Amino acid sequence: MEKIICALWKAEGESREDFNAQLIAKLPAQLKELGAKQIRLNIEEAVTEPAAPLRQSRGAPQHDALVQFWLPSAHRLFREKIDGLLDRTAARWAGWLVLESTVIPNQDHPPQVGERNWGWSQMALLTLPQGMAHEDWQRIWQEDHTSVAIETQANFEYVQNLVVRPLTPNAPPYVAIVEECFPDAAMKDPFAFFDAVGDKAKFAANLDRMMTSCARFITPGTIDVIPTSQYNF
Repeated sequence: MEKIICALWKAEGESREDFNAQLIAKLPAQLKELGAKQIRLNIEEAVTEPAAPLRQSRGAPQHDALVQFWLPSAHRLFREKIDGLLDRTAARWAGWLVLESTVIPNQDHPPQVGERNWGWSQMALLTLPQGMAHEDWQRIWQEDHTSVAIETQANFEYVQNLVVRPLTPNAPPYVAIVEECFPDAAMKDPFAFFDAVGDKAKFAANLDRMMTSCARFITPGTIDVIPTSQYNF
């Protein structure tokens, strides 16, 4: 089995509410009919608006949703019908084959199929810093930074998706797509985000450790960070 992540853009003038409603109501069932499994939608909606200050952008128009799913093979010969479905679903889409590593599985808030999952999901789409070798970047991110992300944040799910290759010619140059889930309070309260409610010293230490670590493998202004709701199907 291989995992695919696709970014979806809504049509100009289409409301976010209508776009989201169509995705939830139709896309998972249609993907299942075509052989996809373990389908997940990450969408932006009103409930995640309080986390807007945490958004980061590379500058290009950001996508409006992500769909994640597994297929027996990601080869284009076996994706033809799914690619056609995505063509009909979104005004534009891009896809990547990824290698998933579930660092923190969601054991505290088990998802209910078809319902919005507890908390909220921060999607971070990373690019390779200019002049850095991919091997060095991956080592810093997965070997050094992983423990920092676990120990300094209140994330109850943490999934690293290493991009193996783009599946579409127009795909942004991401090298990883990271999903971290947090309690609702973390949308507005930095102390809740950094697992330091009521403890200024712990907050300062966790924030400094996280920023120092991120600076080793992320160039500011070159990544996308988007707050979303998570739905499993």
